Amino acid sequence: MASGIDLNRLLEISLSAGREIMAVYGQELTIEAKADDSPLTIADQRSHRVIDAGLKNIYPEIPVLSEEGSEIPYEERKNWKRFWLVDPLDGTKEFIKQNGEFTVNIALIEGNYPVLGVIYVPATDVFYFGEDNKGAYKLEDASAERFENVDVMREKSISLSAEKTGDKTRIVTSRSHMSAETHEFIERLANEGQSIERVSAGSSLKFCLVAEGQADYYPRFAPTMEWDTAAGQAIVEAAGGLVQCAKDQSRFSYNQESLTNGWFLAAGKNS
Repeated sequence: MASGIDLNRLLEISLSAGREIMAVYGQELTIEAKADDSPLTIADQRSHRVIDAGLKNIYPEIPVLSEEGSEIPYEERKNWKRFWLVDPLDGTKEFIKQNGEFTVNIALIEGNYPVLGVIYVPATDVFYFGEDNKGAYKLEDASAERFENVDVMREKSISLSAEKTGDKTRIVTSRSHMSAETHEFIERLANEGQSIERVSAGSSLKFCLVAEGQADYYPRFAPTMEWDTAAGQAIVEAAGGLVQCAKDQSRFSYNQESLTNGWFLAAGKNS
């Protein structure tokens, strides 16, 4: 496993963050607008506090970069060799819509690439996790389980493979964000003779669908932030898929000067 990291502890932190989110789910909330006009709720903030405190308590030597944390200058973080990249509530728009498609995302970045990622879906109590050279897994009824070690945790989980199955090409797109370039990508595949099936999902669940083999492609030709994608990328790659820059097909990387991502394509095996 990623050196010195206990996945069981990450599960506990994720569950605690999920409980904070669900404590206010369905309530009438005050919604603030951040500088980029994206929404912010008390659920984002409560989840952030739990994750930030939990990670710093267990791994004080590893810095935390969180969407809801204080801004960290590039001059400081450019020298990081290893850090946590966190989205305390990915899919805030889906949370506000109360459709259940929101997640807690935690990724470990080493050398500018994600080597471990966990995604917890509070509304369905499902925990996805993936680790470099260890595989990707899905744990259902996550809050009911307690594990002696990560090997037992894997035994109780569903092993994921991003292997393409069936004749149709399944493309997962955002529930709340769709660009003209994404439409063009879908049309190009259709014009090549592929039978297209479109699937919609919110938040980092789109990565999870690719990792599960329920979608072949997740094209994102619109802005995202680094914390939106790192955990999902780790899980897709651990399942055998890939996440690459749209412009040059290089592996998607992190801790750039601007935390705004370029366009990317996530794809399963043989897609």
